[in-house]
Amino acid sequence: MNPPLRPLRALKLKPSSYPKPRYVSKTGTPRSSVVSTTSTASLNNFVQPSATEKRTPESPLAVLPLSTVIRSLLILSISSSSILLKPCIHTLSALAHPKTSILDVAKNPVLNWIIKNTIYKQFNAGENKLEVQRSIQEMKRLGYRGVLLGYAREVLAGESGSNLIDEKVAREEVNTWLQGTLQTVDMAHEGDFVALKFTGMGNEALNLLRQKLPPSEYMDKAIRSVCDSAIARGARLLVDAEEQAVQPGIEEWIMTYQKYINSKTPGHATLYGTYQAYLRSTPATIARHLETARQEGYTLGVKLVRGAYLKTEPRHLIWAEKEETDRCYDGIVEALLTRRYNDVLKPASAEHTVELPPVNVIIATHNQDSVRKAHSIRLQQAARGEPRVELAYAQLQGMADEVSCELLQGFHSAEAGTAGVATESPNVYKLLTWGSVKECMGFLFRRAVENTEAVGRTKQSQLAMAEELKRRARKALGFHA
Repeated sequence: MNPPLRPLRALKLKPSSYPKPRYVSKTGTPRSSVVSTTSTASLNNFVQPSATEKRTPESPLAVLPLSTVIRSLLILSISSSSILLKPCIHTLSALAHPKTSILDVAKNPVLNWIIKNTIYKQFNAGENKLEVQRSIQEMKRLGYRGVLLGYAREVLAGESGSNLIDEKVAREEVNTWLQGTLQTVDMAHEGDFVALKFTGMGNEALNLLRQKLPPSEYMDKAIRSVCDSAIARGARLLVDAEEQAVQPGIEEWIMTYQKYINSKTPGHATLYGTYQAYLRSTPATIARHLETARQEGYTLGVKLVRGAYLKTEPRHLIWAEKEETDRCYDGIVEALLTRRYNDVLKPASAEHTVELPPVNVIIATHNQDSVRKAHSIRLQQAARGEPRVELAYAQLQGMADEVSCELLQGFHSAEAGTAGVATESPNVYKLLTWGSVKECMGFLFRRAVENTEAVGRTKQSQLAMAEELKRRARKALGFHA
């Protein structure tokens, strides 16, 4: 049984002498506390702990292996340094687009070994099914509900060549994407997510998406095959957001396939779209998609991120200040979790102006304040016995472990009343990317570029790892924390 979390001032929480309460389902098997808004039968399944069970609070990062803490501290120290990060980005750019065989990780075995055992191991799950399954098992051993697993192959919008593409080449690109994606679905366990990147289907897909045209018949067949495989596997799908050059086209494809697959799983979203809160248009886009889902009779799947293409997007499309992005993110989360429109997420229909239609949500963020605000809403809903939307939290492998592990350790609220403590066991996922070292270089390069806009956040993670290493050293020497 896990120890309780230290007090969280942001939520006005007080220390509790209770250990983490165990959530018990009707079958007696520990399961997710997430419930659909269409079902309230399991809302009272929270069991109060025995007052005699007391344990000393421990650092959330205590669950991580020592090797992970040391490697994370080293890489995060580089990522959080404005001086070291720039040469790191230049190096990764050269490795992602090698001009000589010496810099090609697929041709240089020594370089391949170095990259795989350092930065690749920090941010990627493995090169094959065996390595990926080991990574998934390790995540679940740490207490994660599951993983968001993605295949690394992608084609960036700026890398496309001519609009004239040989049909045979186009089909080969789609087949490569399909094979890798079906492999990913096969690696996933029931309840896991599989990330889809439509641009991974190649240059023809890029051209179609740029022009907001539907997929070709061959692409459509491939995508539906992935959807059917996910349903058979019991896995879920989420489509990544990409650059605005192709994103409007991606959103049209998403809505087509949400209708196809989510209509087959009533009350439950099997396919999710990804929405970037740093875009000024995102609240209106989500509102429009919610109304479409309401009219077409399926549950919308929403994965909300802050945004990943700040360096390349036209500035007028993005909020001018970070605080505006934060307000947009937290306002959308509040509306989705409470299923009530607000001053951020406004209705797209004059007919439905108060209550949102059914929605499933993934809060994908490394921002600790946003996570705590969201969980505060969930605790209040649990205390009042209200139905709650199906919810998951997600962070990238190798990043924001202090946020993920704090969720894993659990939250305690003394505001639920004197009779006991109302809690829930958050569904926490890690986003894992798999592929050969060569295939993952583009992904790793993009991670580094993103960190140039988030040095402060990365510094927070680096300090958390440094403090954890100090805590273990004090414990090993017999000193009390």
